[in-house]
Amino acid sequence: MLKQIINGRILTPQGWLEGGSVIVEDDKIKEVSNCGLPLEGAEIIDAKGCDVVPGGIELHVHGGGGRDFMEGTEEAFRTAVETHMQHGTTAIYPTMSCSTPEMYEAAMATTKKLMSEPGSPVMGLHLEGPYFSTKMAGAQRPEWITAPKPEDYNRMLATGTIKRWDVAPELPGAKEFIQACVAAGCVAAIGHTNGAPEDVYMAYEAGARHATHFTNAMSSLHKNREFKVAGVVEAVYSIPDFNVEVIADGIHVPPVVMKMIYNSKGVEHMCFCTDSLAVAGSDATRTFNENEIIEDGVCKLADRSALAGSIATMDRLVRTAVQQAGFPMDVACRMISETPAKIMGIYDRKGSLEPGKDADIIMFDQDQQVTFVMQAGRVVRK
Repeated sequence: MLKQIINGRILTPQGWLEGGSVIVEDDKIKEVSNCGLPLEGAEIIDAKGCDVVPGGIELHVHGGGGRDFMEGTEEAFRTAVETHMQHGTTAIYPTMSCSTPEMYEAAMATTKKLMSEPGSPVMGLHLEGPYFSTKMAGAQRPEWITAPKPEDYNRMLATGTIKRWDVAPELPGAKEFIQACVAAGCVAAIGHTNGAPEDVYMAYEAGARHATHFTNAMSSLHKNREFKVAGVVEAVYSIPDFNVEVIADGIHVPPVVMKMIYNSKGVEHMCFCTDSLAVAGSDATRTFNENEIIEDGVCKLADRSALAGSIATMDRLVRTAVQQAGFPMDVACRMISETPAKIMGIYDRKGSLEPGKDADIIMFDQDQQVTFVMQAGRVVRK
């Protein structure tokens, strides 16, 4: 059966389309038309003047709805994924913080099962660790941090479930690890790093193209006695096509810094992520880690020495970008759809409203509140 979305402002790769419609057949976009007249025989969905945009692609998220992906169970995964879909996420890469081997195995098994389901929003697993700098551990458990171990990462990459893996590039063996990720079709990212610019340049030459929650948990410009010393942040700025993700909750990265990053990287190389924990989209008051607290609209370590993740959902990222940082609406929407799709190598089927692509469509009202979510042609919020 056909579905037709009318009476909305449609975001296409060419810009906004006024007075047109999006026609969906089964789980795919059949046509983006200049004509907004109701199609005979189609189920009509009235956008009522809302912005009709591609669904959000979440490439860094730890949980939601009171459940954490580190639990590893199918129930936990489905609850967290469904929670984020209600807020505009239509494709998701569940994220594991530094974990035990048993926890990784459980998460990979669950991810493999969910990925095999037709039209699944689960695109693959993201491992945030355990190959990090203990000096930039943040909320990562230091007892689970280690240098890259080929016998572990080669076996895990061979499962085909891990689509992104983060590493501190200054660690011994980081170059070989990045090369192994690239060879396996896994996005290699740098994060939780106290490295120097030369470490970033090495990572780039090895194939890394993405910076995890940019400016958070990474070295930056500082003084060594009377001298200024550049860090990872400045090195990433200096490489034009190095992609960055920003936790756009208005807390992890101040809005003025968000704008500064955009001015440098542009929409082509900057995307948003939530980095949200289990408490996102729920009434939960505790996270998976007993050493974390919820305060001031964000997750923190109990001793308040570091932020520990967000409680944001996809819609909040867009609101923050538009209302606090002054991003144009089309740019903010591309940063949750088009750019992450290109970073993760799935732009051939997701990330824009074009014929033949998955029918992942969301709507925002004029206050950037989500009013409608369609995932693979299925209406999950109306």
